[in-house]
Amino acid sequence: MKFHATELPIPSIITLWRAVMSAEAPNITTKAAIRQHIWDHIERNNLANFPRPVHHRIPNFKGANAAGEKVVAMDIFKKAKTIKVNPDKPQEWVRYKTLEEGKVLLVPTPRLKTGLFNRILSPAGANTAILKKCATREGITHYSAPVGLEHKITIDLIVIGSVAVSSKGYRIGKGEGYADMEYAMMVSMGAVNQDTVVVSTVHDCQVVDIPDELTDEHDLMVDYIVTPTRVIHCQGHTQSSAGIQWSKVTPQMLKDIPVLKDLREKEKRLGKNVTLKD
Repeated sequence: MKFHATELPIPSIITLWRAVMSAEAPNITTKAAIRQHIWDHIERNNLANFPRPVHHRIPNFKGANAAGEKVVAMDIFKKAKTIKVNPDKPQEWVRYKTLEEGKVLLVPTPRLKTGLFNRILSPAGANTAILKKCATREGITHYSAPVGLEHKITIDLIVIGSVAVSSKGYRIGKGEGYADMEYAMMVSMGAVNQDTVVVSTVHDCQVVDIPDELTDEHDLMVDYIVTPTRVIHCQGHTQSSAGIQWSKVTPQMLKDIPVLKDLREKEKRLGKNVTLKD
């Protein structure tokens, strides 16, 4: 589904999540300003393919497939058995190559409405054309099955898109907060750990300085930045291992995201403190 800036639905649940998890620091560059700068620069210099304009999207930057090939050539990809890739257009090549290599491909469930993951299931004996179709947004809809919380999975590699990234591993997305929430939920369900590698593919112009003050402890960090021309190993940061912080989750969040409610019940049975925000 494609949205223009005037019709982009930003769910109140995610807006609320961002609000309760962080407070905007005064007198510094904002994430919103960095997003706007990147989107404007890409549009002004014609650095993206369809869909356009790139505003309020993960930009489908020119050279996305070349960046994807660099990911595929990395040892972390070759060794990975289960890979989670976001469903955006610039990461489509990575999804295709994941299927072609016979690896388990997971994608986020849209808007987290019916679960956390879907597994892409390509037909037996699928040829190149079918595998490429499975890797598209349309194919994800037709060739996937939900993965429930009861499934024991270990994700070796996460490949995501970004609006901006820094060499320190800081990441800025579209501003909806889905990637951060998804990662916290994956931590809580035991699907990721400190050995899980996070890679973001972007255009070279999307690699910028992001002030330390703009990052929060819950923000998803990246271990590698891959552009059409280079691979940047981001070192010196620690990925959050806190999982869902239930004291910052509201009853409305549980109502809007059913899988969050299921995850809370699971952790409650394990004796964890799952008291919600008042």
